[in-house]
Amino acid sequence: MAGQGTKPKILILATEDCAYPGANSVGQAHLAYADNVYVLRTREPAMFPEKFYLDCFAKGVAGIIIMSCGVECPYEGAYHALSKRIDRVYVSMKQRGLDPRRLRLTAICTVCNRAFLNEVKKMNDVVSELGMPGEEKMATAAA
Repeated sequence: MAGQGTKPKILILATEDCAYPGANSVGQAHLAYADNVYVLRTREPAMFPEKFYLDCFAKGVAGIIIMSCGVECPYEGAYHALSKRIDRVYVSMKQRGLDPRRLRLTAICTVCNRAFLNEVKKMNDVVSELGMPGEEKMATAAA
């Protein structure tokens, strides 16, 4: 079977001011996380359009964690704009039959290595339960 034994991909959008240093602290603490996780360092996740997330799911990314600075974002209004955008993405995901748990917005600080690992574990649990994107849509149609 194709894909047997491979883990679904999880993409992390990590802000360069907070979450990326938090991810780096995982390595500095000699801790490890699953090898199906891809960390993308970004200035501010608010710059990614809604279509970006939907395209990721369409291309086989099983889960996305947006790790931001939260309300402590150095760019005024960016976190508020991001949270509104993600709310709209959740609506689009539901319309496409995608479980909204595949996308998570969280705040991670520069030394939050345990929180980082916890978020990765939770997302791996979710994608293990749901399978690949679109499978929940097929399951709904079959029911």
